[in-house]
Amino acid sequence: MTTATTYGARDHARAQDGTVVEAMPTIPASNWPEPPGGVAAEKLVWAETVAGGGYTHKVLARGTELRLTDVRGDACAHLLFYNADAPWERLNVADTVKVQWNAYVGRSMALLSDQARVLATVVSDASQKHDALCGTSTVEGNTERYGDGSPQSDSPAGLGLFTLAAAKHGLAPRDIPPSLSLFQGVRVEHDGSLEFEGSAGAGCEVVLRTEMPVIVLIVNVPHPLDPRPDYTVTPLQVLAWRAEPTTPDSPEWNATPETRRAFENTADYLTARACFTS
Repeated sequence: MTTATTYGARDHARAQDGTVVEAMPTIPASNWPEPPGGVAAEKLVWAETVAGGGYTHKVLARGTELRLTDVRGDACAHLLFYNADAPWERLNVADTVKVQWNAYVGRSMALLSDQARVLATVVSDASQKHDALCGTSTVEGNTERYGDGSPQSDSPAGLGLFTLAAAKHGLAPRDIPPSLSLFQGVRVEHDGSLEFEGSAGAGCEVVLRTEMPVIVLIVNVPHPLDPRPDYTVTPLQVLAWRAEPTTPDSPEWNATPETRRAFENTADYLTARACFTS
């Protein structure tokens, strides 16, 4: 089939209708063949597999649960969250670790905005291999390391892909803060150096709960400290479903005094907007 003419190009494009590949969204999400246990298919709002070197994005309602799965053991999910109603409020990784006195992301940790509110909470974590210190890769760094870091290359950098994802929501490069990385761990040594720990293995899952309406950007690229010479990253599965937000009697709300204060700030903000009930 030739694409040298308009009609040929049209016929070629239409011939792809119904094609299913590993890395693609499922629309509607309710058609996803294996909903999580206890979740009805009709509650699914997002189902997608993100290829290595790919990105995705979505606006999610408050109380949505978002499950990320490292399908083959070499995914690295770099995340950013924004207040969907006021996207100048966004994830602040520095405050997330500083306010909660913990540099390591794990269960019940709140992901804080730059307004000391909770954008999302870690509900469960089967990986425990994450990083809140290094951010994502840059075009310059990937070009030096792999030969090319542009979004269209075979080794795209996380920052370039975040720029594309952010643009889909009217956000510019200046709106992209340091990101959080899941499924590839980094530890701080006694001398202050950073030690790359790698993955916990295939099939590990992390479930997050959104605590206000958010824009979520996800980039699946190698961690910048990954020592392997080749551009190594495998598919990431993304599933989200309607659930209930954290309440004052939830363990996440009261995980630490600092977390409780951040949830109180969030409730105060949402109450003024008539969208919070305890």
